[in-house]
Amino acid sequence: MPIQTITPWLQSFAQTAVEQNLTAHMAHISKEVGVFGVPGFDVLGYDDWFKQCEHEFPQGLIKALSYPNPKIRTSTDEQILFVVLETMSMANGGSSSQALEMLLQKEGDKWLLKQLRMLPEDEARHHGLIN
Repeated sequence: MPIQTITPWLQSFAQTAVEQNLTAHMAHISKEVGVFGVPGFDVLGYDDWFKQCEHEFPQGLIKALSYPNPKIRTSTDEQILFVVLETMSMANGGSSSQALEMLLQKEGDKWLLKQLRMLPEDEARHHGLIN
């Protein structure tokens, strides 16, 4: 069942970010990852993600990170495409939410993030991620 795969994956993905464990966090991400929807960039890759985390993690910016109620869009034995609302609480007391579409792909015996797309507000609303 796809939900039994993505729920613990999301929990571990979030925990490694909150714990600022760069090696463990990046172990969730495919070397061929593509990140779409970041303003000012066509696509970001693994090295971009690594550099961002390497810069941010030591600052302890993230207090909590959650991905409640992911919604499966489609799945096969090798891939799971789903949407989810990411909610981040910052150490300075601020918070933010971002609707995401994520594609997990099986690489060897591990599920890795192959693609992440930040969803525009209308699409997030369509998927029921925001009101």
